[in-house]
Amino acid sequence: MSKPLLVADRDIPFLEGVFEPWFEVRYLRGAAISPADVRNAVALVVRTRTRCDAALLSGSAVRIVATATIGMDHIDLNFCDSHGITVASAPGCNAAAVAQYVSCALRALSLDRPGAVLGVVGVGHVGKLVAEVGRRAGMRVLLNDPPREAAEGPQGFTPLPELLAQADVVTLHIPLWPENRDFADAAFFSSMKPGASFINASRGEAVDEAALLAARPKLDKLVLDVWKKEPDINRDLLAAADIATPHIAGYSIQGKINGTRAVVCAVGETFGIAALKTFTVTGVPLPTDPYDIMQDDAKLRSHPELFEQLRSNYPYRNDFSSSRI
Repeated sequence: MSKPLLVADRDIPFLEGVFEPWFEVRYLRGAAISPADVRNAVALVVRTRTRCDAALLSGSAVRIVATATIGMDHIDLNFCDSHGITVASAPGCNAAAVAQYVSCALRALSLDRPGAVLGVVGVGHVGKLVAEVGRRAGMRVLLNDPPREAAEGPQGFTPLPELLAQADVVTLHIPLWPENRDFADAAFFSSMKPGASFINASRGEAVDEAALLAARPKLDKLVLDVWKKEPDINRDLLAAADIATPHIAGYSIQGKINGTRAVVCAVGETFGIAALKTFTVTGVPLPTDPYDIMQDDAKLRSHPELFEQLRSNYPYRNDFSSSRI
């Protein structure tokens, strides 16, 4: 009897050979996965580059879409729910890596000054660790997260206008829900304290890039890891940024291991495969060198046209998540 088909993004690390005992596995470039590729597949394992919606999934045999990412904005959740397709993600998988990225950016630009105010917008898995980074540096940390505030009460949270008026550094860590597109718009930047700095390591679509460019003269430092229309990024914004990287803030070995483990376990749960339910990645050597964020900046500035290659071929770093970030 032939094995069921599983289609996977070829750039998900540590995956090759894992599913093969139970599935016929087809590894494809994420952005190129087509309806024909998934028509007979029972499982689809992806990253953010694959748009999983009716156009891709209608008429397919797919029972589960598993994404090795925190975000799920590339997946049409309503379509999947209405068609009985399980959706699984990897919440928090690369939170330590993103916090490390923000920490290194703050340090590289001398923004982590004791007494400076760090405004964290979005206090989920990533935002909580970023807030900890700020506190360890002696910064005063303000938190804004309306959904959490509604669930937990106002204690410990700051309304967005107050945060923007006070923060010396504003760092964005919000999910890309439909209502969060262009979240950081002209009103957002006009409310920021003059001379404040801005960091976006969440989603490029959460920022109105035209508004950010218009506000650039009032800002101090600008750090961008994510961009609209990736990989064809805004070159004016690239030139305006103090640190610019190709959507790699979460690209640590630990983060990738966590993401891969999450999708493998999810497939195991869906198909009742015990060995996959308990899967983990072992024996991966960890680099010992500290992360140099400016090397990633230099690579993107030198070859912005290679954005996707820089991202896909990124040498995963050690986020030291078992110790202090």
